[in-house]
Amino acid sequence: MKLLLLLSIYSHTQQHDTTILKNLDSITVSTYKKNSAGTSLPDVSGTLIYAGKHTNQLLLDGSKGNLAQNLARQLFAQIPGLITWEMDGAGTQVNIGVRGTDAHRSIEMNMRQNGYNTNSDLFGYPENHYSLPLQAVQTIQLVRGSAALQFGPQFGGMMNYVLKQGDSTRPFVFESEQTIGGNNLFNSYNAAGGTKGKLTYYAYYDYRHGDGWRDNARFDYHAYHANLQYNFNDKGGLSFQFSRMDYVQQIAGGLTDAQFAVSGKQSFRKRNFFQPKINIPALTFKYKFSENTKLDITSNALFGERNSVQFINAPNVMDTINTSLGTYNPRQVDRDYYTSFAAEARLLHSYHIGSVKSTLATGLRFSTSKTKREQKGTGTTGSDFDLSLTKAYGIDLHFNTKNYAAFAENIFQLTDRFSITPGVRYEIINTDLTGVINNASSAANYKGNRHFPLFGTGLEYKVNSFSQLYGNVSQAYRPYLYASVTPADRLDQIDPSLKDTKGYDVDFGYRGHFSDMIRFDVNVFYVYYGNRIGLLTFKGDDGANHLLTTNVGNAVNKGVEAYVELSLFRVFHAARSANDLRIFNSLAWQHGRYNSTTINNAGVNTDVKGNMIENTPDWINKTGITFQHKGLSTGFLFSYNSRSYNDALNTAHSAAGVTGVIPDWHVFDWSFDWQLTKGYHFSAGVNNFTNEKYFNRRITMYPGPGILPADGRTFYITAGIKI
Repeated sequence: MKLLLLLSIYSHTQQHDTTILKNLDSITVSTYKKNSAGTSLPDVSGTLIYAGKHTNQLLLDGSKGNLAQNLARQLFAQIPGLITWEMDGAGTQVNIGVRGTDAHRSIEMNMRQNGYNTNSDLFGYPENHYSLPLQAVQTIQLVRGSAALQFGPQFGGMMNYVLKQGDSTRPFVFESEQTIGGNNLFNSYNAAGGTKGKLTYYAYYDYRHGDGWRDNARFDYHAYHANLQYNFNDKGGLSFQFSRMDYVQQIAGGLTDAQFAVSGKQSFRKRNFFQPKINIPALTFKYKFSENTKLDITSNALFGERNSVQFINAPNVMDTINTSLGTYNPRQVDRDYYTSFAAEARLLHSYHIGSVKSTLATGLRFSTSKTKREQKGTGTTGSDFDLSLTKAYGIDLHFNTKNYAAFAENIFQLTDRFSITPGVRYEIINTDLTGVINNASSAANYKGNRHFPLFGTGLEYKVNSFSQLYGNVSQAYRPYLYASVTPADRLDQIDPSLKDTKGYDVDFGYRGHFSDMIRFDVNVFYVYYGNRIGLLTFKGDDGANHLLTTNVGNAVNKGVEAYVELSLFRVFHAARSANDLRIFNSLAWQHGRYNSTTINNAGVNTDVKGNMIENTPDWINKTGITFQHKGLSTGFLFSYNSRSYNDALNTAHSAAGVTGVIPDWHVFDWSFDWQLTKGYHFSAGVNNFTNEKYFNRRITMYPGPGILPADGRTFYITAGIKI
């Protein structure tokens, strides 16, 4: 595994009683450490505090799984409790959630790249359309619900992709990985980087295409990134980054249960397409005033689109020639346009109050976002990707949000072993909506201004030199989305007292490692989701029933997340050798249930207390075993999810397949990586090698509706070079 190792080289010359210390430049060395595994983040890193929090840090390399296709099931296997949705094998979108949060495009995660947000509209439409190639990622960092104090929304926590940087020892390094696989898969990742004087640079281009495992699932994906970093001196520097991603994907659509029983590969939608375009420029400034005081300022913008053209209907309604028209039916065109800007300033300062050592992390954030939404346009009757209209949009909306936030956390190191870290964040959110709905015949207007504090406290006790106890109680929130304040028609109403979803996250755990033999983290958690948003039926002044969007109730998820990794060779052989056999188990048990909640069901307000939270299985388990010999590594991964439901009513079955049970499933994967010589490697693998027939996603909207089958058996082969 590629691991950045920072070495400080000192030259000492001693004459009599005088020692002369000469500091030479720091260098960055790339090396491979196949046994590197998931670890927790340090108590302090840069200008951020992680003490007392449940965190994960994952180093990526090809021996863990299929990097070329961003296969989350494999690459995130060492993070317990992570929910991944497998809607296609293209890897064009990574869908993750934790502890009962919605995994659709990581909509309830605060997603970041190199520290700045990538969600399309964090406060109104936080789907993460931006999907980078994981071959470009050095480290993945995850902070659970306690992330709200330093990073803001969402309930799922913060995930940050730390990208690779240019080699600090050479002016030019080129790397390339070429991958082929089943279903006409081809991926080409190419990157260059290096250091010349005070300038360090890294840039990549990734191209991916394939036919997909299912019928009607072609895709063409492009991703670009460039990072130019200028170091003024050893105290600070300035970095300009630009990232772009776009793709066009044919959407195979959903299936009914009966259709899935026949074949998961089949598709009855050949005219549906999806296209996002995301551009993210960013500017970062880092400066170290002293060993005790550091400043980070990050600003970034996001300019993007989300486009789709589809024949939208239940999967038991066929997309066939309309005999009265002599053509296919017109498709629906939906388009979003995103424009956002955010700036964060973070300061970290270490100090003493008497004999108590303290570290303060504080900061300010400002963001503004605009989303233009055009939906339900009448498109063409053709079969290719075409966003042309034959009739104007029925929905034309403009959303604007401004956010101001201030935050602070402080580590009080009360003893050498025990610390307490209280924190606070204050949020101001101003939202407004204007436009037309209902075939452009009704006006829609909404304004919502709210402000509130969030509090939290973390505790940490170092049991010994290799383990620690940690705990955290932190408030969290999820802003209500634009969809929640947009009535479906002129008869629906929005509760003028609608509140953001708020709650809190409690963690308590024990983690550590002993030499290179064993690594573990066992954590119990309790998450309270208050003010969940949904629909209720009410009788209007006209005597008719109407739908009201309001806060419908609460939910609780509690459970255990446990990770353990063991090196059998290190346990039974004291001396280090070129061989190793490592096993790990990543297990989560959770009990996510609704609590005092009532929702609309076919015009009847129905109590769902005790029902399972949507898409939240009680058990999630991943077990892996890897054998390593010098530069060769091969391993197997077993993945298991227990039964869940995709709606709060816990519907067991529906004729259209849109709602119903998601049966338990298990999958086996095999991967292989061979470091041939320095700079050359070869990887291969078989995904779902037992060809398990399963799905872990039903959906009522895009890209369905209906059952979205996971891929059957596929393979990949990768050849890589770094010179």
